[in-house]
Amino acid sequence: MTASPPTAASGDPSETLPAAYPEIPAARTCPFQPPALYAQLRSEQGPLAQASLYDGRTVKVVVGHAQARTLLTDPRVSSDWADPDFPSPSPRRRGIIAKVNMLIGQDAPEHTRYRKLLVPTFTLRRIAELRPAVQRTADRLLDDILARGPQGGVDLFADYALPVSSTTICTILGVPYADHEFFERQTARLVAREATEQDALKALIGLRQYLAGLVETKRKEPGDGLIDALLAQTDAPDADAPDADGPALTGDDVTTLSILLLMAGHETTASMIALGTYTLLSHPDQLAALRADPALLPSGIEELLRYLSIADIALRIAKDDIEIDGTAIKRGDGILLPNAGINRDPEAFPDPDVFDVARGARQHTAFGYGIHQCLGQNLARMEMEIALGTLFARIPTLRVAVPDAELDVKPAHAGVQGIYALPVTW
Repeated sequence: MTASPPTAASGDPSETLPAAYPEIPAARTCPFQPPALYAQLRSEQGPLAQASLYDGRTVKVVVGHAQARTLLTDPRVSSDWADPDFPSPSPRRRGIIAKVNMLIGQDAPEHTRYRKLLVPTFTLRRIAELRPAVQRTADRLLDDILARGPQGGVDLFADYALPVSSTTICTILGVPYADHEFFERQTARLVAREATEQDALKALIGLRQYLAGLVETKRKEPGDGLIDALLAQTDAPDADAPDADGPALTGDDVTTLSILLLMAGHETTASMIALGTYTLLSHPDQLAALRADPALLPSGIEELLRYLSIADIALRIAKDDIEIDGTAIKRGDGILLPNAGINRDPEAFPDPDVFDVARGARQHTAFGYGIHQCLGQNLARMEMEIALGTLFARIPTLRVAVPDAELDVKPAHAGVQGIYALPVTW
């Protein structure tokens, strides 16, 4: 679909622009390839392009790596979901943005105040302390899979990737793993192909009610998870709080932060493990390179993150007029930054469509960039290293059990790209 642009972005009617803008977001047709639209925008319009949202609104689309990093660190570029003009790629996301206040939808100083309370949990030292537990989880799950054998059918997403990530985030937060089926089901409703705005809001309400109840339980019976540590801050004064005499956090703050951490901590990592497995199986030469030199695995993880870029579209709004590389961005303009396009920019990554585990792709934006860069990025890296390294070491003959065409690719509106299931055999 296309929509006619009202005027040139600069306001100069003589500026040469396409007769119509393509609609964004666009769906993937291959699980590990970005929509062809991103390369089209770069080719036809350059690194700072324009496209139309579902409602006909024209927005800036950043497909240049350098330009994305510049804008993501510009204080004039806002993540404020409360702005009534904040862009949304779908009606479903519009409902969520309008009704939910998340850390990822805040600017400094509010964002800074909350984020600093989370940073100690995700330091490299803390992540290293978690490695043995994640390794035990991976081994236990593979023991079960191997004991069962492939005859009954194995879904690598549901049987391995999801429990690895769910167990880990439950340990960090202090959420009972016995409740994993409930919160996994609610998150699955958010990314379901047929999910409506109402479905998404019901799922979020379900998660909020569950976590609000858990927060109240932990007030009476404290544990040693991150939720407990955050709860301790509800009794601590914070000079940076809106009320200087008030607490660093409220109970509602703890619940809201917990929702974000729980969702981000299992769905995205599980999707990366499953899709990373499929990508490696689809590139046997690169899988062979990792087997021949296990020291390449960290580099391979970075390349998977770049190549797949499953957290595809970052949303922003310009709070002031900006000019970048001769292109004008006006105050109030919506800005979409599709990581799957940014991370295929040939100016930053030569031969960007080639999957190369030895590339050294650490400068990718798969975890975002700037003040909103993903807090859990080192946790995700560690989980992927253990999950993928252990999987291919223990099941060297692993292969996908169905034709590629039968894999169900998540739709563009899902937010997190990937596949719903990965049937495997060996």
